[in-house]
Amino acid sequence: MSQEKCLFCRIASGELPSKKVYEDEEFVAFHDIRPAAPLHVLLIPRKHIASLSDLKPDDAPLLGRMMMTVGKLAEQLGVAYTGGETGFRTVFNTGPGGGQEVYHLHAHILAGPGPWSRMG
Repeated sequence: MSQEKCLFCRIASGELPSKKVYEDEEFVAFHDIRPAAPLHVLLIPRKHIASLSDLKPDDAPLLGRMMMTVGKLAEQLGVAYTGGETGFRTVFNTGPGGGQEVYHLHAHILAGPGPWSRMG
């Protein structure tokens, strides 16, 4: 899919509305429109990468910063692991067999009381 038609590229550029919870020069995070858990946020890079399978060696620093941003978002959203029963789940769906629906790399951040309706 071309970047111009990519749903998440259009959200990242501001062309399509979303309930954003975070953005910087590299990433945008917003609430999933079909939440699978009480808290369900998607974190996407502004750079179009279709899936984990499409990462190149040069993308390693971006992916590292993305994972650091997941932790920062969890803290900001009040779901970071602080001991006991606290915490959150991070899911990357890859390809049709992995449940990927939008072909733009994204991390699902899920938290809250279960049971949840799906994995993300």
